[in-house]
Amino acid sequence: MSERTFEVGVRSATQILRDVFGYERFRGHQAAIIEAVLAGRDALVLMPTGGGKSLCYQVPALIREGAGLVVSPLIALMQDQVRALEELGIEAAFLNSSLSPQEQVDVIRRLEAGRIQLLYVAPERLVQPQTQSLLAGVPLALIAIDEAHCVSQWGHDFRQDYLALDTLRERFPGVPRLALTATATPIVRDEIVERLALDDPAVFVSPFDRPTIRYLVQPKTDPRRQLGEFLRGHRDETGIVYCLSRKKVESIAESLSQDGYNALPYHAGLSKEMRADHQHRFVTEDAVIIVATIAFGLGIDRPDVRFVAHLDLPKSIEAYYQETGRAGRDGEPADAWMVYGLQDVVRLRQMVDDSVADEEHKRHDRQKLDALLGWCEVTDCRRRPLLAYFGDEHPDDCGNCDNCQAPPATWDGTEAAQKLLSAVYRTGQRFGAAHVVDVLLGKDTDKIRQHGHDRLSVHGIGTELNGPAWRSVVRQLIVQGYLRADQRRYGALVLTGQSRPLLKGEIGLELREDRKLKTSKKKRRDTAASLATADQPLFETLRERRKQIADSLDLPPYVIFHDATLKQMAEVRPKTEADLLSINGVGEAKLERYGKAFLEVIAAA
Repeated sequence: MSERTFEVGVRSATQILRDVFGYERFRGHQAAIIEAVLAGRDALVLMPTGGGKSLCYQVPALIREGAGLVVSPLIALMQDQVRALEELGIEAAFLNSSLSPQEQVDVIRRLEAGRIQLLYVAPERLVQPQTQSLLAGVPLALIAIDEAHCVSQWGHDFRQDYLALDTLRERFPGVPRLALTATATPIVRDEIVERLALDDPAVFVSPFDRPTIRYLVQPKTDPRRQLGEFLRGHRDETGIVYCLSRKKVESIAESLSQDGYNALPYHAGLSKEMRADHQHRFVTEDAVIIVATIAFGLGIDRPDVRFVAHLDLPKSIEAYYQETGRAGRDGEPADAWMVYGLQDVVRLRQMVDDSVADEEHKRHDRQKLDALLGWCEVTDCRRRPLLAYFGDEHPDDCGNCDNCQAPPATWDGTEAAQKLLSAVYRTGQRFGAAHVVDVLLGKDTDKIRQHGHDRLSVHGIGTELNGPAWRSVVRQLIVQGYLRADQRRYGALVLTGQSRPLLKGEIGLELREDRKLKTSKKKRRDTAASLATADQPLFETLRERRKQIADSLDLPPYVIFHDATLKQMAEVRPKTEADLLSINGVGEAKLERYGKAFLEVIAAA
């Protein structure tokens, strides 16, 4: 063991937390997880985004002999984590394709000399014989497998490369392994343990609730206008807008740029250089909006994302939770806003049906989509069913979702549902929602005349509702299982067996009344807004100084200090280095590097 490693090893986990990371106490299960790993046990860790998963392997890696090996799926994530660790004075490195041959040799030499405390590798790199041969020759403190849900074929982000990680047990006996993820249902948890061959792991499931995130969902009518109305409450804030297609990403980013937002597109069709540039700008610039497909976000750890917006439905609740969880990691209020419509349902079900997966996987994917649709249509607290999906409980209304803040009205939709189901039946169950609604409204179209539907008894019987209202009825009947959209026939509406008692009047039906969400006229709900008036100017000055330092070092500002740390500085106004060291997020390395600069700003205030 090197002298440096020995010096670190004799310090307790709490000392390392304080001296290196700048925090006084562990949160939640962190201490228990670290204790299990230090005892040599395997562990399965489920912790929400922003919950502090990284500390669970970083701290014991600094205590146990050898290097901590971290399996990470993305190059960008590795680079960000290594730079953040280096800022803390920790010897960290990564091995991936972004390094030149000479740089790779340098990393290998440092590893063999015992001068690396944390090494990050991608799963495909780890399973290569030369990598395993290298690691077999050095002591390993632990193996941490981040984003472990990627190993599950029932998860939302399956990656083939993760399947080969089950060999780690045999190749590195006695080395504790941690599987970490933010999203996993009970069935996915079991598969993670099985596929990674974890040995009687200690299982830690933290509460999934992100109480500072406000969930807002509304039917899709005019998505661009709806997005614009939502963003009025988020001027000068950083956020992510998710779209299903690359074309839509491009058009929305251009539209937002024309409206004065700093909006950047991100999808797999852009050049590698442009993707890297836009991601870099996202983590370094203020008030930037990334408009992206799901290609963006895994491993993104910017703490001050104030909103995540979905212009299209994600594929599952797991994906939705993961994507919305990128907001508000600093513990400050954030919004998760989404619009959805019938076309989203048809498109996603078509994608499932057209996939090359076997029928069992297709059935599972349909169930996931149905669960998300059901969640969109709930009329009571959104947080309770969202958490229940992951096996968590929230006994009370959250008070921080659209349904809690403005409970939706319901109406007796029995007669309307009967009319619509009758129209579907009378038109032969061969037409999509648009045509069926036109029939109900009594419209005179070429298509209606061509098929003789103007002579049907159902033609014109639905004029009490307008087109959007009828489309809402269609959407809700699909979600509740009375109708299905047949993707093999371009979304033709088809009755299900469940529709018969409703048609015959044996049961009634309450439907949700669609509503327009009010545009927030709020002040900025960020860290500055929670400060006393007298402290706000100092906080902004500290942010400016942080930005100057970050730009000079080509680092994201939050790597220097989080906003929460600057907020505490503005409130406490430390005068000495000892005072500054008592601020959460200020460890010994950052005190040495940046302490003087920030103390000067505080003294001048």
